[in-house]
Amino acid sequence: MRIAIIGTGYVGLVSGVCLSEFGHDVACIDKVESKIDRLNKGEVPIYEPGLEEMIARNVAAGRLHFTTELAGPVSNADVVFIAVGTPSRKSDGHADLSYVYSATREVAEALRGFTVLVTKSTVPVGTGDHLERIIGEVNPDADVAVVSNPEFLREGAAIADFMAPDRVVVGSNDDRAKAVMAEVYGPLDSERHPVVFTSRRTAELTKYAANAFLALKLAYINEIADLCEEVGANVQDVSLGMGLDSRIGRKFLNAGPGYGGSCFPKDTLALVKTAQDHNKPIRLIETIVGINETRKRAMARKVERAVGGDVRGKTIGILGLTFKPDTDDVRESPALSIVQALLDKGALLQAYDPEGMEAARELMPEIGYRDDAEGVARGADALVIITEWEEFRVLDFPKLKDLMNAPVLVDLRNIYSPAHVADHGFIYESVGRPVEYRLRTIQPPARDQRVADVELELQ
Repeated sequence: MRIAIIGTGYVGLVSGVCLSEFGHDVACIDKVESKIDRLNKGEVPIYEPGLEEMIARNVAAGRLHFTTELAGPVSNADVVFIAVGTPSRKSDGHADLSYVYSATREVAEALRGFTVLVTKSTVPVGTGDHLERIIGEVNPDADVAVVSNPEFLREGAAIADFMAPDRVVVGSNDDRAKAVMAEVYGPLDSERHPVVFTSRRTAELTKYAANAFLALKLAYINEIADLCEEVGANVQDVSLGMGLDSRIGRKFLNAGPGYGGSCFPKDTLALVKTAQDHNKPIRLIETIVGINETRKRAMARKVERAVGGDVRGKTIGILGLTFKPDTDDVRESPALSIVQALLDKGALLQAYDPEGMEAARELMPEIGYRDDAEGVARGADALVIITEWEEFRVLDFPKLKDLMNAPVLVDLRNIYSPAHVADHGFIYESVGRPVEYRLRTIQPPARDQRVADVELELQ
């Protein structure tokens, strides 16, 4: 099939590349010339494992194209996907649909023959109805069916999610459109990767409902983690005991510094606003939005406690800036909120992230950026793990200890065991776990005090 993708951001680029891998002829369209130039040179503007190789393979096969021209590819397309951003509006928290509306107007002008227009962008319920009105105003003679096909891609695992999805949701009441979308996803094994057909409004709401529920699980286990710390329970064991129940499931039950990224924060807020507009408020989601915001600053207080109650003038090393590993995305990352809170308290910060430093540097130039974990540890009064990159799971503790002013590790992702870190002579703090071993000092150590002066106590 001939497919046009409007927008080469994360969702648009991954979707377009994977659709070409299915065997379709795909044109990816973007107004930003520099982005298209980079893609045509084989350079990928986002970090996603496996994407660069897949782009090269499909460009070489002649199935994948990148262009700034919209009219030609759209007029020849059987299916047009709109995959532009829908960020939160600063004024009221609703999803900003201006990019979707603008793209729809341009597409409407170029439509020729029967075309399926698909909203891949995350949009509030009822958006498809408005897109139909826009098309009717711009091009009354257009033969078009507007379909909702929300994305469920996890950054860092997006190719696997597209090529082998848990499900594909397609919302349409037009039989012609259903047949076209069935052909688009025809290469999928329908038994293992079902395509669920439903109404357009149902599909639009499904995306928000799914993301909000996952965010709810994260917020819930973080609240349980706080209780675990108070009563001496282990949140990891609680999560395991809960998650082995097939009705609950183990995913999204890892306690940590709160959720972030390009989806959960804006989607939970958009769902809250939509529900309020229809006088059907969803109190659970309203609550978790607040929980998540306070969670991030609470993690800064945990760091503060770990270094004796005051970070002013102390050097804190930050390991991880992206909202999750295997991405370069720092949007709404808990790390940035934690960093800002520590800066507000007077800390001196130095940070390292395998992929996210370029984006973080634009937002927080006041941080000292380092080339690796050792650079972050040099002269630090504490190390803080915020993003669970694989390389942070194999830290060389003896070397880091020699480089640091004080051997303190705050592990906000629980990737180490307390006993293991204590064996290397570190004061250790994690999330929601009893501390079997903790290094304490009778008095706060001087900046040049050696670990040999620190007394090990069992707690």
